Amino acid sequence: MKIALGGDHAGFQYKEMLKAQLEELGHEMKDFGPFSEASVDYPDFVHPLSTAVENQEHDLGILICGSGNGVAMTANKHAGIRAALCWNKELAELAKSHNNANVLCIPARFVSEEVAKDMVTAFLTTPFEGGRHQNRVAKIACS
Repeated sequence: MKIALGGDHAGFQYKEMLKAQLEELGHEMKDFGPFSEASVDYPDFVHPLSTAVENQEHDLGILICGSGNGVAMTANKHAGIRAALCWNKELAELAKSHNNANVLCIPARFVSEEVAKDMVTAFLTTPFEGGRHQNRVAKIACS
């Protein structure tokens, strides 16, 4: 699977840790930045990542920032993005199975590394259920 990674300076360490996990699992990935813990404006990384997922250049995206809110709000400005802010494995599973989320947003300041890894695994392996959820998902985008 092709995974796009990005976030802000508060999520940098988690992003690096998750890159190692994704490599171990055999996924192809692109790091959209940031590339250090220096303070940055997260939209500069979130918009290119979201465009790449929206254009199906990558199968899924993972965004990490301090609270997860800024990256989720920014990503969800893209009509083809369904970014889900999650803080445990169960929410990541539901975001994928019920909402067909294509971007996982992780709040690095509020979850442990182990929980972040578990969420990524759940997000990547949980299938979209379709069925009764398909009609609802089709109504999410405004355009």
